[in-house]
Amino acid sequence: MTVVDQSYDLAESKLAKRSGWRLRPEIWLPFLLPVLMLVIWEVGSHIGLVSTRILPRPSTVLAKAWTMTLSGELFLHLGVSALRAFAGLAIGGLLGFALGLSNGLSQRSALLTDTTVQMIRNIPILALIPLVIIWFGVGETARLFLVAISVFFPIYINTFHGVRNVDPQLIEMGRAYGMSQRSLFLRVIFPGALPTIFVGLRYALGLMWFVLVVAETLAASAGLGYMAMQAREFMQLDVVVLSILLYALLGKLADMITRALETRALAWNPAYARQ
Repeated sequence: MTVVDQSYDLAESKLAKRSGWRLRPEIWLPFLLPVLMLVIWEVGSHIGLVSTRILPRPSTVLAKAWTMTLSGELFLHLGVSALRAFAGLAIGGLLGFALGLSNGLSQRSALLTDTTVQMIRNIPILALIPLVIIWFGVGETARLFLVAISVFFPIYINTFHGVRNVDPQLIEMGRAYGMSQRSLFLRVIFPGALPTIFVGLRYALGLMWFVLVVAETLAASAGLGYMAMQAREFMQLDVVVLSILLYALLGKLADMITRALETRALAWNPAYARQ
């Protein structure tokens, strides 16, 4: 075989591998049902099964999105909402993670604070809005507070239970090998709690977008929630549906990033090992 033939076979092999990677079922299969629903929705609108007065066509929503993209309005609302969401996630998530670790590692800390946290957790977030307005007004602080408190509880609970549910035999084995408390935490307890912590993070991301919709109705001047409220006032159904779809896409994107981090951080776990 000549050098040219070998080079051609090598290039063909690489192309096949790349094509195979792109066509793996785990990549395209999760998007099959949403795309199919959009196609049915579009076809139903064209043949009259779905009234455009009730629900605009996906093509109409896409055209509106393109128009708002060209004007820069869409990126403005997206950027403001994303900044609010992830700022609230950072504040509430870090506090929930820290308290979850504290209560998981210390029985005394759990006895002191866990009952109070559980009592506050059962108060509906929306019931706090009148108090939040009185405390913080209707500015950015109020919106950040609502998002932060919504993500605090799922991250706290899953961190707390993740630390508490680490196999005690592994902890005893680490102590038998002479591990220090710091080494025991970093090598045994924290890795063992990570799967549960990531579950809490994924659940918190869903709540984050849900509460953000409500938070952006508090006299906001930008953001996807504000965009939807303004569109409702002027009966712009295409903009309302667009804002809903954008929330869904942002939630999916955040979940995909979290799952990628989860897979990388838990590569040592057989349940998360790459094929």
